[in-house]
Amino acid sequence: MALGKPLYFEDVTVGQSIPTLDKGPFTTAHLMRWSAAMENWHKIHYDERFAIEHDKLPGLLVNGSLKQQYVMQLLADWAGPGGWVWKASFQFRAMNQVGEALRIWGKVTGKREAPDFGIIDIELGILNQNDKESTPGTGTIALPYRGGKPLPYPFVPPAL
Repeated sequence: MALGKPLYFEDVTVGQSIPTLDKGPFTTAHLMRWSAAMENWHKIHYDERFAIEHDKLPGLLVNGSLKQQYVMQLLADWAGPGGWVWKASFQFRAMNQVGEALRIWGKVTGKREAPDFGIIDIELGILNQNDKESTPGTGTIALPYRGGKPLPYPFVPPAL
């Protein structure tokens, strides 16, 4: 989606990639600020000695809730103000650490028509700079039809 240009169901094709979201490389300051904002005081996010010596981790870990927020940002940015992020599901399968850069990606895997709007299925994930996948998942986006009504607010899922 181009900034300011609405995205409609008809604009989307199965197989298309959605624009990536690039974050990092992460520093201890990034993780400390997120930990403070979320009031997550687990030392594995800001105390490197504790993470390595006590928890036997390779280093400071990027917060799972931060990766979750990036997944939602990717989907919401792509859906735009006229779309609706209906569902998101993902799994934390690998750790990301200070020093890594992350690329949050998505690809359209399906399209379905509902009476008043269209439904888009997305495969998504988070890759580090070495293309190691840490957070595979899926998303479901509702988009308006071109010339159709705006999506209802609050959003009411269709009976498919």
